[in-house]
Amino acid sequence: MVLLLFGYALYYQRRLRIIKIQSDGAHEVMLVKGRKPQVASKEAKSAEEYEALQSFLRSISSTATLPPYVKGETYSSVRGVFNQCLITCAVLILSVGAGHPIGFSAVALPQLRKENSSMRIDDEMGSWIASVHSAATPLGSILSGPIMEAIGRRKTLQVSTLPLVIGWILIGTASHHAVLLLGRLVCGFAVGILAAPSQVYLGEISEPRLRGLLIGTPFVAYSLGVLYVYALGGALTWRSVAYLSIVLPVLAFIALCFSPESPTWLARRGRFHDAMAAMSRLRGDSDTAQRELHELISAREKEKARGEESIRFLATVLRPPVLKPLLLINAFNILQILSGSYVVIFYAVDIVKDTGGSLDPQVAANASACVRLGVTIVACLLLLKVTRRFLVLVSGIGTAVCTLALAFLLSQGPGTGIAPPFLILGYVAFNTLGFFLLPGLMIGELLPTKVRGLCGGYIFCLFNSVLFGFTKLYPIMKNSMDIAGVFGLFGASAALATVVLFLLLPETKGKSLIQIEQYYQNPNILWLTRKKTASTQNV
Repeated sequence: MVLLLFGYALYYQRRLRIIKIQSDGAHEVMLVKGRKPQVASKEAKSAEEYEALQSFLRSISSTATLPPYVKGETYSSVRGVFNQCLITCAVLILSVGAGHPIGFSAVALPQLRKENSSMRIDDEMGSWIASVHSAATPLGSILSGPIMEAIGRRKTLQVSTLPLVIGWILIGTASHHAVLLLGRLVCGFAVGILAAPSQVYLGEISEPRLRGLLIGTPFVAYSLGVLYVYALGGALTWRSVAYLSIVLPVLAFIALCFSPESPTWLARRGRFHDAMAAMSRLRGDSDTAQRELHELISAREKEKARGEESIRFLATVLRPPVLKPLLLINAFNILQILSGSYVVIFYAVDIVKDTGGSLDPQVAANASACVRLGVTIVACLLLLKVTRRFLVLVSGIGTAVCTLALAFLLSQGPGTGIAPPFLILGYVAFNTLGFFLLPGLMIGELLPTKVRGLCGGYIFCLFNSVLFGFTKLYPIMKNSMDIAGVFGLFGASAALATVVLFLLLPETKGKSLIQIEQYYQNPNILWLTRKKTASTQNV
């Protein structure tokens, strides 16, 4: 995995063009002897923090002495690209482990329904086993924001491995339905904790031109984790699958011990020298690291000078530059859930069986996991070449067409032949191409630095709350609407999500996080009505 990431990232990085511009002079302004930044009395910095900043600025080069640079863009050396890919792979190991509980219900439910099962279940208990994972995820998500702001992104990811291991032990040793449900709850709690930090962490360690690739790779890992569980479930008992799912979280904890903390988090905590060390490792070049870190510090000082740093969280969220991306992300997340992205994973075997066709349900479910994995890899690579908007619009249109076609086919009678499984696989492919990756991309790119950690946790909390309700209600919906009506709902939701993205989603390919923040500071709401000035025309 690391060699694949490194190869494509290095190939793309070598093609980048560097344009000369003059120094912006911000370094010199912040480092005027005896002159502290102008801030309101209530927001005056402590003497220790001020001295730490001045000491750091004196220890690095002036921006006027650094190599030519395009503002808002950074370029890593070969070593820096390799380090970014290597650290990403440490996160991917944990992300694969997070995919295990997502796909577990699809293989456990058929086994538990068998007459000779020691814990035979009915449809009601089966729906609880499938959905209870998502019931605990919101709690983990809402806690992940404060945790990652307090102890950092990397340490939060490490903390999440403990409940994940405990949850699998409970599942593997369960002798009663209550213990099995408790294990699913604990695993869901762990997945909730790690979801937002993984996207935020990768977004903050990667350079702009590689950010789409690196942020998208956890979804490759999720798909690989689902496929891994599906494959094991076809050959082993669900208890054996639970025990084998412990291995990757443990490996992830060890791998993350050798990864640096996010430079953005370190800089905002006033740990400038630690941030410089982390940035130098990630970029592989001290001059490039100085330039990017200086931009982060400059933005932080301007925020303080405007008196925005001390604004309370709720008041900050209600400000238009934060509220606009927040509403877009939440609106899309709800529509994505209603389009069936995760329900098809949780109930893969049952859905294939209900739609009919000539393929064996277990084979078709495994094929859908393979398609999801392959398309996720392709989508991550396409993010290097095509725009975000193009990819997600193609994904939305393809998803709507496949689901509506399947709904029409099933409304005519039971599915036969290869058409139903073919349309399901087409739905999985198009949905994965953009819809599956976009929530993580938007959290890593659209949210302002100040609230990225906290808002990321709240977004995943709402996401998983809606996901729990929708997953729990799926059997009821299927009985009342029939499977054709369910896929009709999927198609209508996908079509509406496509319209929302066409109107509101900005293009962020190749843009720094600072530039994206500046875009949302403009008064426009619709992408097509954005103000195309020299500073924003490329955002």
